[in-house]
Amino acid sequence: MTSSDRTATRAGGRHGRPWRAAGAAVVVLLAMLGAGLIGASFRTVPPPRPPQPLAQAGPAPTSAALPGPSESTGTVTADQASAGETALPDPDLAPAALPRSAPTTIAIPRIGVHAEIMSLGLNADGTVQVPPLEQAMKAGWYSLGASPGEVGNAVVVGHVDSAKLGPAVFFNLGALKPGDTISVAREDGSTATFTVNEVKSYPKNAFPTELVYGPSDRAGLRVVTCGGQFDQNSGSYLNNVIAFATMTP
Repeated sequence: MTSSDRTATRAGGRHGRPWRAAGAAVVVLLAMLGAGLIGASFRTVPPPRPPQPLAQAGPAPTSAALPGPSESTGTVTADQASAGETALPDPDLAPAALPRSAPTTIAIPRIGVHAEIMSLGLNADGTVQVPPLEQAMKAGWYSLGASPGEVGNAVVVGHVDSAKLGPAVFFNLGALKPGDTISVAREDGSTATFTVNEVKSYPKNAFPTELVYGPSDRAGLRVVTCGGQFDQNSGSYLNNVIAFATMTP
């Protein structure tokens, strides 16, 4: 997909404007989330179903067809708004945010993840880059947003599986539970540690754009992959699985 607005600014900062200024990037990222995080190779049989979170947000899909980015309203329902706000740490105990620094690795002990992180930007046609399928065991950081540990919502995406490699880096993301930890090592030698607040599955036509890319006054992390039912006709999963986490000491 192409975008008429090729400008890209950092999203998810302290103020209200940055995520809106990056609206074009967000829209094309939704297209990436709809098709690029699955291992988009031809399959003759459905893949193994990844673990699914207990929380389901938004309406059920009305058809097997994948929702396009233009179908996402970007609105946040009351149910969606609870995500990322559940079991938040005491703000008085929250650690000070870190300066900007690119992430290098992500570790999620609960699901056995220890993966390299590559920086993702925009392709020449305005679409968002994704980790190559041959590197489906690596995660990708949306570098036009906050870095992990910086004020704002840092976004890390990854494949759920690959037709060639099988289960990929975030295959088990849906098995995370509130209280689990995620650690992100950074280029400056520091490590940002996050506590999972909630993990939810969203139909792709109800992707919570603002909760993922919107502004925040604290250092947050959103880890995104695909999940739900696999649609053999389109070669894609129907949902996105999102882990919402907040930086803790």
